[in-house]
Amino acid sequence: MKKAVLYLILTVDLHLLWLGERLTGLSHGGSDGLHGYVPSLDHVVADTGSFLEKIKSDHPGIPCFLYGHSTGGAVVLKAASYPYINELVEGIILTSPALRVTPSHPIVGAVAPLFSLVAPKYQFKGANKRGIPVSRDPAALVAKYTDPLVYTGPMRIRTGHEILRISSHLTRNFKYVTVPFFVLHGTADKVTDPLASQDLYNQAASKYKHIKLYDGFLHDLLFEPEREEIGQDIIDWMEMKLSFHH
Repeated sequence: MKKAVLYLILTVDLHLLWLGERLTGLSHGGSDGLHGYVPSLDHVVADTGSFLEKIKSDHPGIPCFLYGHSTGGAVVLKAASYPYINELVEGIILTSPALRVTPSHPIVGAVAPLFSLVAPKYQFKGANKRGIPVSRDPAALVAKYTDPLVYTGPMRIRTGHEILRISSHLTRNFKYVTVPFFVLHGTADKVTDPLASQDLYNQAASKYKHIKLYDGFLHDLLFEPEREEIGQDIIDWMEMKLSFHH
């Protein structure tokens, strides 16, 4: 069996280590700058492409997959829309991707473009979703929210606008998605919309695509009590993809 490199990108929910590389981003983790502040998700998309090229250069001939969770899922999906990235990966894995995101109140969506320019770093307390349960495992929640590298403050206006912007773009372009993908979502997710993941699956032009909806599961699938099962589902899909004959 071929050895695969699973490349994980930092998301607004997680920080992680992979392949001995320290992956940090523009909101969580040990990155420079103001935590929770993402001036442009397009920059994150570009960085994803650059890092992917480095991984491929360091590991020539090894199949590579892109993985993204929540907003990271949106970043990965947009990155894979670029032909040169599409050609570098065997496929992408998306858990609870931020697709068809709606603001907490209609007025937020209306004023976000203006206020993201006037006061981009302002923290909009009405957008803080920390109170929404993201896992059914209490110990996992404690571990996540007591981690000093995890940002738990209110959403900054520019960051929120960027999430709305990339989500809207992706939703309008589901039918143009051609990259092989596996999307996983909990049906009880209150942070991102599992029906949007279903729409992605239904509308995407990808010839190799799969979806798995976990009944009653919440947002952070890899923090759920069944995380080993979910992780195995991802591994099984990658192995299946590598054995698939085009």
